[in-house]
Amino acid sequence: MSDIDLGALAADIAREAGDLAKRRRDSGFALAATKSTLADIVTEADREVEQLIRERLRTERPEDGFLGEETGAQRGTSGLTWVVDPIDGTVNYAYGIATYSVSIAVVEGEPDPEQWQGVASAVYAPALGELFTATRGEGAWLDGRRLAVTTETPAGALLGTGFGYDPATHDGDLLMVRRVMTMARDLRRMGSAAIDLSYVAAGRLDGFFERGLNAWDFAAGALLVQEAGGVISRLELDSSRPMFVAGGSAVHDRLRTIISGAD
Repeated sequence: MSDIDLGALAADIAREAGDLAKRRRDSGFALAATKSTLADIVTEADREVEQLIRERLRTERPEDGFLGEETGAQRGTSGLTWVVDPIDGTVNYAYGIATYSVSIAVVEGEPDPEQWQGVASAVYAPALGELFTATRGEGAWLDGRRLAVTTETPAGALLGTGFGYDPATHDGDLLMVRRVMTMARDLRRMGSAAIDLSYVAAGRLDGFFERGLNAWDFAAGALLVQEAGGVISRLELDSSRPMFVAGGSAVHDRLRTIISGAD
């Protein structure tokens, strides 16, 4: 199967999974458990949506590996791994806020974000009706329109970010916001890293930074940004909460300099 075919499969599954998530939200849902803190909830829909994705991939790509937020990792034999967040922005989802998404990426190489290479990805925001897709070497797209990151920010950069759910991390996150605001026009906090990164790819945000993201939070969005001409990097990898940075090259480099404390 070619990269383009893998991209089409990712998009098809993301749309099916997102439509299921939206139906479940529209008809009500049940809280299934908690994650790291009470604020970071898991719904039955998360599990049901990830199960749908796993079953589709088990049928279509049984030799591939899988790394999912809800059901963990399973190595494959093909050298490809599907990295999945069934509902990115679960709190938004629970509260009825439209900025949640299904995030699916297929990557090549070891199932480690420092070693793999993105092949194809899809981020579907069902409540917004938008499907962002990217394929290695073929660009990033939304509804037939090729995407491109912003390259100039004369009024300052419009930045996206997110905060961890552990209250003990909030002071550090807010201090980082204070430092970054020296280059910012304004700040947006959507609640879904996959949507934030899709918006960077689409030029709706100039850049993005967040500490403590997991691989499934950024795998799909990272390829979108790169295929839209942007740059991504992860800093402080020896930390328990590495920093993720994305944007057009100028914004990315400026963010990275500020975050690294060199400015």
